[in-house]
Amino acid sequence: MKVNRRKFLKLTTAGLAGGLLSTVGGYLYSTRLEANLLTIERVAIRLPHLPPALEGFRIVQLSDIHLHPFTQIEFVQAAVEQVNRMRPDLVALTGDYVLRRAESIFELAPVLGRLNARYGVVAILGNHDLWTSAAIVRQGLAGAGLPVLVNQGQTITVGRAVLYVAGVDDGWSGRPDLAAALSARPAEATTILLAHEPDLADDFAADGRVDLQLSGHSHGGQVRFPGIGAPILPYLGQKYDMGLYRLGQMWLYTNRGLGVIGPPVRFNCPPEVTEFTLTGV
Repeated sequence: MKVNRRKFLKLTTAGLAGGLLSTVGGYLYSTRLEANLLTIERVAIRLPHLPPALEGFRIVQLSDIHLHPFTQIEFVQAAVEQVNRMRPDLVALTGDYVLRRAESIFELAPVLGRLNARYGVVAILGNHDLWTSAAIVRQGLAGAGLPVLVNQGQTITVGRAVLYVAGVDDGWSGRPDLAAALSARPAEATTILLAHEPDLADDFAADGRVDLQLSGHSHGGQVRFPGIGAPILPYLGQKYDMGLYRLGQMWLYTNRGLGVIGPPVRFNCPPEVTEFTLTGV
């Protein structure tokens, strides 16, 4: 089997990483320190046709919490408190609230219900939510006043401007339908799309109506190396695995997430809360 240079470097680096992380110091750093080192990423999104009333509008994104067994509720509480101190206009939750048990949502949702934003909180589900039980996760979120958008959207009036926030079903195990999600969109409305998997962005950008897609799913790979990136990435999280991208007229941002999946390590890829500021200049 032939292995190209990039793949060879990834495999080699992954092996070296395994050796490093298997040491006592590497293990403690990646599981106890960086996995709990919450970072705030601040990103300006320039939209040339942004209405004046939306200038400076701030959206904070949380993603991929994966409560239990690795991510604990105290860490989520700290993240929620941080978000509230930021006084956002809107909070976007982009899926994967649980990891192994859907019932974990009943511990998590009341904490997420404390999120405070001027225009509320919007949410979608991720693949792990569907793999455990979408119905239970939705029930838990709804009980905390956090309804889930599934191929739906909602209009937010800000002064004389209209912001349309849409959410599609999970791309791995659900049935994402952008047309349905945008069916209630007012013409010319600034449009934000929540889509758990970032690699769906090529299709969504081609539609031409979405200004900004917010995604998670990849965790940034959890382990990243300079010049190499992440040796391991999930399905539908391989092309746009971390950070900000421009696809035609649409922006895409992939959040590294709060939680982890197994192995529960982070290296050069800390958990994040992301603040987006919309600007027309």
